[in-house]
Amino acid sequence: MGLLSRASYILRSKFNSLLNRAEDPTETLDYSYEQMRDELKDVERGLADLVAQKKRLEVQRERLQKNVEKHNEQAREAMRQDREDLARRALEKKQQKLDQIEEMEEQISSLESTQHDLEEKKSQLQDRIERFRTKKETMKARYEAAEAQTRVSEAMTGVGDEMADVGRAIERAEERTDEMEARAAAMDELTDRGVFEDQLSDEDAIDRELSQGRASREVEAELETLRAESGKSIETDETAETEDVEADVDVDEAAVEAELEELREEDDAEKQ
Repeated sequence: MGLLSRASYILRSKFNSLLNRAEDPTETLDYSYEQMRDELKDVERGLADLVAQKKRLEVQRERLQKNVEKHNEQAREAMRQDREDLARRALEKKQQKLDQIEEMEEQISSLESTQHDLEEKKSQLQDRIERFRTKKETMKARYEAAEAQTRVSEAMTGVGDEMADVGRAIERAEERTDEMEARAAAMDELTDRGVFEDQLSDEDAIDRELSQGRASREVEAELETLRAESGKSIETDETAETEDVEADVDVDEAAVEAELEELREEDDAEKQ
């Protein structure tokens, strides 16, 4: 295959691919239906013209037939007047009119045959158009249903062009957000380390470090205070627990002595 042949083949294949993607079957079916209807209209117009031509010939034939009758009457009148020459001339004209009538009848017969053929073709074309219309509507309904099902399936699976665009938009948004978050974190880190000076503040890096030292000392002082308070609270809690235990012990011993005294009294009563 030569270079030009290959280039032509590639161009035709690409053009055919573009046509396939651009073609809408429903529009193609509608266009074909309209073309068939236009053909039917052409047949109807041709049939109407043919009938009109036949009607003109029939009118001319009727006129010639009237002329034949007129020439017959002329010939009779001429013979009554002993004008054989005029009678001959009238009969000659009559024969000419008869020849014209015969020719017109042949034309009318041919037109009638053509009219009959056109009427049959018109009827066949109408039936064909009606069958095509029914099939067209069925195919359009099937195509639209399949197209809707495909769109729903693509939307659910995420393989459609629109869903792919949405997915790419989400990826770009995530990448942009990650980039902005990383940049903000880097700026905060550099600012904390004193690399970037705050243009709206009079403090420099040394002032900020001194402030951090003072804050640390204040935190440690508060922690020491909390530790001292916590130690006192623990001692107070232990003392209270010890007193409660001793009180419980005292209460238990008194109860035991009382029960023993009751047992002695019961024993003395039984002995008496």
